[in-house]
Amino acid sequence: MGGSLVWISGASSGIGAAMARTVPWKGARVIGISRRPPEDAEHLEFDLADPDSWPAVGESLRQELAGFDGERVVFVHAAGTVDPIGSAAEVDAEAYRANVLLNSAAPQALGQIFLAVTQDLAVERHLVMFTSGAAKTVYRGWTSYGAGKAAVEQWVRTAGAEQTAKGGVRVLAVAPGTVDTTMQQRLRESTDDSFPQRQKFLDLHASGKLSDPDEVAGRIWALLAQDLANGEVVDLRQLSDSSTSR
Repeated sequence: MGGSLVWISGASSGIGAAMARTVPWKGARVIGISRRPPEDAEHLEFDLADPDSWPAVGESLRQELAGFDGERVVFVHAAGTVDPIGSAAEVDAEAYRANVLLNSAAPQALGQIFLAVTQDLAVERHLVMFTSGAAKTVYRGWTSYGAGKAAVEQWVRTAGAEQTAKGGVRVLAVAPGTVDTTMQQRLRESTDDSFPQRQKFLDLHASGKLSDPDEVAGRIWALLAQDLANGEVVDLRQLSDSSTSR
């Protein structure tokens, strides 16, 4: 096996699908991890909100890497959900637990698995997580989503420091900004009561200020060629176009 091997969780929709469409390496093998089949990747079917799926994902990764002789391996964790939207005291408890598992626990568990199964590979290795302004800004109605993104950022910082000292995997978290995906549509369809800052996102959509998913994905892929510190949390809105196109 040669070339690049790329896993993308959440590759069936949103920014994950855009990442699958825009993989920059010719001939790369792209494997999407999701409940529904992706259009631009092979399909590894798992519900990542179910902790029982995580060891099975790890075993699949180990099997794919057995005898790997390519140039690079990449894991992009894009799976996530904003549901349920609403006050933590009022939303459905089962949906809330699923959100916590998918947004907070799954990134850490799958990230740890990727670091473990690739630690002895002498190839280029990248682990990319997604974060959001909600990691630092209070959005009422997004209790579990914001907490999950904050957890991702601290995990990336710490894992990046560990890899600098003892590993070799480049670990990054990227905040893509407001992107024209089904997540944004879901926010616009919510109510002012469940999501009091809803009008902000209605205005962004009405004024044409939502970013194109494929353009954003291309900028994220370009980050892997940049001299960024391991464990860095990158906000694409704070980078110039030239800094991601060199």
